[in-house]
Amino acid sequence: MGEKTDKLLSILKLQPVVPVLIVDDAKSAVLLARALVAGGLKAIEITMRTPAALDAVRAVANEVEGAEVGAGTILNVAHWKAAVEAGSKFIVSPGTTQELLDAAADSDVPLLPGAATASEVMALREEGYQVLKFFPAEQAGGAAYLKALSSPLAGTLFCPTGGISLKNANDYLSLPNVICVGGSWVAPKELVAAGDWAGITKLAAEAAALKA
Repeated sequence: MGEKTDKLLSILKLQPVVPVLIVDDAKSAVLLARALVAGGLKAIEITMRTPAALDAVRAVANEVEGAEVGAGTILNVAHWKAAVEAGSKFIVSPGTTQELLDAAADSDVPLLPGAATASEVMALREEGYQVLKFFPAEQAGGAAYLKALSSPLAGTLFCPTGGISLKNANDYLSLPNVICVGGSWVAPKELVAAGDWAGITKLAAEAAALKA
C-alpha cells in the first residue's frame, strides 16, 4: 500500500487543482487536456459519466504529453478494469465498496476512494488508505467540516471535490489535511463547446497559481 500511496501522492502533488471532466467526445478530450497541461494542470480526472469517457482516457493517455490521466466515478470492478486497460494512472471513486477495495488491492494502479463521514474515513484508514477524496465537499460540510477532522484523524490527507470553485478553493487549500482540490470550473462547458482552448489554458493557469 505504501508504494501505491506514494504513486498517488506524486500525482496529486503536481498541482493544487485536479480538473474533474465530463467529456462527450475523445477528440475534444485531447485538445482539452493539452490546454489544461499548458496551463499547469497535468493531473486530470475524466469521469466515467459518458459513453466517450473510456475512449477519452485512452486518447489522453496516448496523445497528451505531460498528462497524468485518471478515471473518476468508478463504481464497480468492471469500471475499474476498463479504466485501467484504457490507461488510467489513478482511479477515483465517489464512495467505497468492498468490491472496489478488493479490485484496488489486486492492482498496481492507486485508488483515491471517496468518503464523507468520520466513520468512512476510519474504515478506510483500517484498510491502509492515507489519501482520500472528500465528496461531496460543500454539501457534506465544506472546509469547516474538514478542519474539524484534521485533529482527531490526523495523518489522513484529502482531495475535496464537489461544489468547489475559484472563490472557495483556498478555504480548502489552506487546511493542513488538504493536498489538493478537484474542480470542474477550469473547463466550463461553454468554452469546451466553443473550442476556446486558450481560455481554458488561462483558467488552468489561474488554478495552478493557487496556494497548494
